[in-house]
Amino acid sequence: MLPFDPIDEAAHQWERRWGAVSAMHAVTSLMRVQQLVLARLDSLLKPHGLSFARYEALVLLVFSSRGSLPLGKMGERLQVHPTSVTSIVRRLEASGLIRRLPHPDDGRAVLAEITPAGRELVERATADLVEAGFALDMLEGDQHGTLSELLRPVRVAAGDYKPDA
Repeated sequence: MLPFDPIDEAAHQWERRWGAVSAMHAVTSLMRVQQLVLARLDSLLKPHGLSFARYEALVLLVFSSRGSLPLGKMGERLQVHPTSVTSIVRRLEASGLIRRLPHPDDGRAVLAEITPAGRELVERATADLVEAGFALDMLEGDQHGTLSELLRPVRVAAGDYKPDA
């Protein structure tokens, strides 16, 4: 642990050269928090043999009406590159948490289907994440909602989704 805030120090140096300190400080803080939260989520999921990316894929399948989705649709919904989906699916399949099946209507597509073991693991892993406040247990009251609302305009401006669609 550092005896000073490196982001504050960077902001001090930044101010001397370029100005725009508040935006630089915000984005640097956001990126650092993303690293810290993801590391904590991964450490919470490690005892279950999961990373957060693999956990998200399993949850997506749990939420799907049939427990299965085409790999392409998984990539869209998880907002990751197709090669990342393939890697995630391979690891989950090797662990017996999903199975790959031919798409019944599209001979070119492959479905990922969650197994009973995958569903069971999602329940156990989710209980641990909920207990840890999804790595944001240091926030209180409505701070979770406030944080989400502060980030919403950035997501909309980037084309993450269309509000009111």
